[in-house]
Amino acid sequence: MSPARGPAPTLPRPETAAPDPRRWWGLAVIGLAQLLVVLDATVVNIALPSAQRDLGMSDTDRQWVVTAYTLAFGGLLLLGGRVADLAGRRRLLLTGLAGFALASAWGGLAPGAGSLFAARALQGAFAALLAPAALSLLTTLFPEPAGRARAFGVYGALSGGGAAAGLLAGGVLTEYLDWRWCLFVNVPLAALALAGCALLPRDRPSGPARLDLPGALLGCGGLLALVYAFAEAAGGWSEPPVPLLLPAGLVLLLAFVAVERRGTHPLLPPRLLADRRRGGAFLAVGLPQVGLFGLFLFLTYYLQEVLRLSPVVTGLAFLPLSAAMGVGATVVAGRALRRGVPARTLVVAALTVAAVGMALLTGLEPDTAHVYPTRLLPAQLLIGLGIGCTMMPAMITASEGVAPGEAGVTAAIVNSAQQVGGSLGLAVLSTVSTTATQTYLVRHGGEGTGRAAATVHGYTTAITASTLVLLLTAALAWVLLRPGPGARPAPYPSPGAPPAP
Repeated sequence: MSPARGPAPTLPRPETAAPDPRRWWGLAVIGLAQLLVVLDATVVNIALPSAQRDLGMSDTDRQWVVTAYTLAFGGLLLLGGRVADLAGRRRLLLTGLAGFALASAWGGLAPGAGSLFAARALQGAFAALLAPAALSLLTTLFPEPAGRARAFGVYGALSGGGAAAGLLAGGVLTEYLDWRWCLFVNVPLAALALAGCALLPRDRPSGPARLDLPGALLGCGGLLALVYAFAEAAGGWSEPPVPLLLPAGLVLLLAFVAVERRGTHPLLPPRLLADRRRGGAFLAVGLPQVGLFGLFLFLTYYLQEVLRLSPVVTGLAFLPLSAAMGVGATVVAGRALRRGVPARTLVVAALTVAAVGMALLTGLEPDTAHVYPTRLLPAQLLIGLGIGCTMMPAMITASEGVAPGEAGVTAAIVNSAQQVGGSLGLAVLSTVSTTATQTYLVRHGGEGTGRAAATVHGYTTAITASTLVLLLTAALAWVLLRPGPGARPAPYPSPGAPPAP
């Protein structure tokens, strides 16, 4: 039951605010901060096989190099978004960049797997400070619809470009230097972004620093328990500590919901989720990450461990996916929205296209000839275009009608949906893949080519699950994103509107 709503407060229309003359320089700094966060999510993926061999990680534990980052990132994003609104976005961006650089240096020097996992978690924690600060600064710097449309397009392109740069940089650094340089590279980039923060206007905090720490502890604890339970379930659902962690995680999340509904300064304001379209937009942002995060991990190992490609070639092999995401977000989705295509129609069609691409990968085999041009390339293009076209309208729909004082927490929910979806998805799909591989070996036995066939069978089983998740998300988007009374159009200019300066 949604909370009772009083009369909406009278707020100045964002469109009437005078644009800041430094906003385009500010966009460059914000884009660099976003590039840093996105690059770090992919640069480590390519290096993961080398890091696993170097530090002696098991197949079950290796996912924590990615999951420790995404879980801390997603679990703390809501807190970071609230701090951004209360303490100042520019100040929080500075803090996040400095901490991210230090955590990256620690990860590069990690002597063992435990140290690397801890450093990755710390990276995620500081990313949870800088990401919502950056996105909410973008929202406040560009109040006019035309400028905001172009800024969101650039922001989306940098996200896709950062993923591509991370894949390529990860391959080059791993092959010609060492996997540790995939973490060290963040230090000079963060330093450059810190220097550029001088170009950002100083913003005033929206109020005294009242933080919902009980909500943060319950929410983060519940997510951690669930992700850890799913990750450990590869050894069996009845094996400890899975039977304890699953109910504990659910109880903590239910307590989180109760605390948020009754709190005076909730971490996750219930009114932001009460709108059906906004809730649908959050799901459209988060659920596709379930398959996307797993896909990066499985294809990385498929290319390097099964097809025996080098890290550099592996990074190059992923570039069509990142390029297609950028084109989908900035070209296809942007033009479709400007021509009046409803967000609901665009999101459902895009998710269906991505599901078709994912389904192509369910036919992977360990010794398939010409697998790249016949399956991997067309699948990546379809998945990239589909996910890119989904993110743009979903993010814009999620931010419609949000008061300036809640821009940070709304941005945090969007980012949190992506990271939490990716964390849970990676844990679940890794368990699905490992279980399918073990079952195949029990039924068929064998090592060498038999082991490779079992491994690929595990990957394709998990990819099949990813396909079903995309189709389910499309169905939910069709139901939840339909226009209702008072629904606002996406903040895109008409085709004849003059371009923003």
